[in-house]
Amino acid sequence: MERKTKIHAEEGKQELMITREFDLPLELLFRAYAEPEIVEQWMESKVLKLENKKHGSYQFEKTDAEGNVVFRANGVIHEFIPNRKITRTFEMENAPFEVQLEFLEFEKLTDDTSKLSIHTIFRTAELRDQLLKLPFAYGINMAHNKLQEIVSKLK
Repeated sequence: MERKTKIHAEEGKQELMITREFDLPLELLFRAYAEPEIVEQWMESKVLKLENKKHGSYQFEKTDAEGNVVFRANGVIHEFIPNRKITRTFEMENAPFEVQLEFLEFEKLTDDTSKLSIHTIFRTAELRDQLLKLPFAYGINMAHNKLQEIVSKLK
């Protein structure tokens, strides 16, 4: 299956560019990142906190069938412009990765399509490359496929 979410990682740089075009109106795509009930569905994680405002914060958590935490992420929202942009930090707890800076930009392509561009900056190129050794590309593509499927039902 083709990966619709594209990842560009230039050799020796400490950043990633992630892009995906969705068959969703801009407003619905943005809601998928802004409304806890929708985030929980496509991320398959519990939203413990999501304060969509400057200096707001967020925390997501995924547990296994026994209730053990298998993933927890959090960060600070630095900029929140509805239907345009979210700037935030991203940090996975209990993982060997340091905090990252993410610039999420939402763009209207047509009345029924939109594009998400995520520019992620790591402290070093080595930390970025460490993440890319994991099935990161596969995982984000699968998450975006789920986002497309779930949010399409909201049209």
